Amino acid sequence: MGILVMYPGPSRVKKAISFETLENVTFMKILVATEKPFAKAAVDGIREIVEGAGYELALLEKYADKAELLAAVADADGLIVRSDKVTREVIDAARNLKIVVRAGAGYDNVDLAACTERGIVVMNTPGQNSNAVAELVVSMMIFISRNQFTPGTGAEVSGKRLGIHAYGNVGRIVARYGRALGMSVKAFDPFVDPRQLEADGVEAVGTVEELYLSLIHI
Repeated sequence: MGILVMYPGPSRVKKAISFETLENVTFMKILVATEKPFAKAAVDGIREIVEGAGYELALLEKYADKAELLAAVADADGLIVRSDKVTREVIDAARNLKIVVRAGAGYDNVDLAACTERGIVVMNTPGQNSNAVAELVVSMMIFISRNQFTPGTGAEVSGKRLGIHAYGNVGRIVARYGRALGMSVKAFDPFVDPRQLEADGVEAVGTVEELYLSLIHI
């Protein structure tokens, strides 16, 4: 039984890591290093899984100096981060490191080349925070439309035109919320079939220029 991992390093290959690979390790230390900490419920959930597997969980939260991270990661087998920078210096300091998990979408904060050289697996959690981001987008849109809640008339978003540049996990949810608020929604994404947008009640546009010229909220 295995976990399929997308590893977008220089070779653009897919790697599979089996549960047995980790079970053969007699002891593992998992470091959660977050300059901006996870919610307590999230940390408790991670702790339950890690310690339930018989491994050690270490926390480094609200650190202000990179030296703290370099010291904490020195004996870690696994590293969980948010947007914290996992640079070559960090990887070089982590002598036992086998896996890096970025809690979020993308790998822009991880030095993939350095991980590839060491054979370190890199994973992320695409889609896990999509709803939170989408809700923030919609709330900020309403906040701006209402003159930032300062004295004045403001405007409703209902009946307005909403544009979405890139129809991914977040874009799809924003589109759904926008339509629920009575907005007409257009989107541009060259990698998504226009029929998918149409099925979601979203009008597909052919160019970025068309999207930005015809809309109020993007």
